[in-house]
Amino acid sequence: MSTTLMTSIFLVVMIAAFVISSIKLKSPDISMVVAAVVLAIAGVIGVPELGNPIRYLVEGLFVNLDLALLFIAASIFVNIYSYSGAVSTMTRALVSNVSNKWVLMSILGLLMLIPGAITGAGSVSIFVMGALANIVLKYLGISPRKRTVFIFFFAIMSAAAPPINLWTMLMTAQANMPYVGFTWLLLIPILVACAVAIVFIGWGAKKGDKQQIMNELPEATEGMNWWRMILPMLTIALLFVLAIAVPWNLPILGLPLMFIIAAVVAMLCNPKKTTFKQYLGVIEDTMEQVFPLVANVLSIGVLQSAMAATGVRGLIGSTFVSLPLILIYCLVLVIGPICQGCFNYGCSVVIGAPLLFMFNTLGMDVTVICAALSLIFPIGDCLPPSRIVGRLAIEETGYKQSYMSFLKTALIPCLVIGLISVAMIVWPNAFIWLY
Repeated sequence: MSTTLMTSIFLVVMIAAFVISSIKLKSPDISMVVAAVVLAIAGVIGVPELGNPIRYLVEGLFVNLDLALLFIAASIFVNIYSYSGAVSTMTRALVSNVSNKWVLMSILGLLMLIPGAITGAGSVSIFVMGALANIVLKYLGISPRKRTVFIFFFAIMSAAAPPINLWTMLMTAQANMPYVGFTWLLLIPILVACAVAIVFIGWGAKKGDKQQIMNELPEATEGMNWWRMILPMLTIALLFVLAIAVPWNLPILGLPLMFIIAAVVAMLCNPKKTTFKQYLGVIEDTMEQVFPLVANVLSIGVLQSAMAATGVRGLIGSTFVSLPLILIYCLVLVIGPICQGCFNYGCSVVIGAPLLFMFNTLGMDVTVICAALSLIFPIGDCLPPSRIVGRLAIEETGYKQSYMSFLKTALIPCLVIGLISVAMIVWPNAFIWLY
């Protein structure tokens, strides 16, 4: 039996295991682990020289452990900052003092970008800002469907925004590239797409009664002022800048430790009398909140290790990159989101890294292409079987109509960021001035 045929059989076995477990268990994370276990066992049966399959599964747990620690630390910071009342106080101040609809929507969008940008997870943006965003958008007269689209789109864009973009991190790690030069390559397209989304969602809406909305918002925290709100964010920003500006004069802290330091600053800036037990409760709630994301990242590592050992990862990547270039350009906006819906962040390993290697052999700027791919993949967070962010957005707004109607409305802003990303892939040299 040829190597290609054997690997193709492994691929079919993996897909069958993933589909069946997805239908039965309703969890993409557990399904990926099941698929990895079945794939590893099938690989050892087909190729005994691979050795003990447990080895590949255990190794896979440590592939993305650093990213899991980063998510935990960043989420702890965001939740402690939110628990202090800074987010609710800031939102009340904005609604009270900003009367222009477009300005208020723009500020609200920027606030939604921050939690996901510093944690790498769009779901965190919904957990932190989703409820407040829903109330403010309701005040602005936005329909439930468009409110859901707003929360969903800004959540996925927050996950893609710098400084932490997990898809980019995974692709650069696989391609042995430095994670540098992506700030403006990611930020400028995101801001353009978000501006279009704000116009699309807010067009024709009329504001409601301000006092009614103010009554629905959480009360402002007594003693919370602007310097208490700004100092924790300023701390994390300063640590980022120092790490880049004076790398030889500053100990290597690492992103997880930076966020823990910022969390301590947020505790010190908290005007409420908060006991250690209450902070412990916040951390416990954070761990429960972030557990699905950590499980997703670790399960991706397990599946990635099994796929690499059996050659399945190379088969998928080589098959896609062997297509004619024009076909890759046409299909990437379809295959990328679908792969994200199936494998979540694993899509950056399955097809992202092989595409980087292929474009690199063609002499194209892979930094721009890597950024473009990491803007395409998040669109799939509304697609089954996982549809993580889409499901959370619907739960947050209580949207009762069909899921397909939500997808149709979300298509417009998603298509904008998708077309910008495809343009970056087709003409990467036109965007190198952004880094």
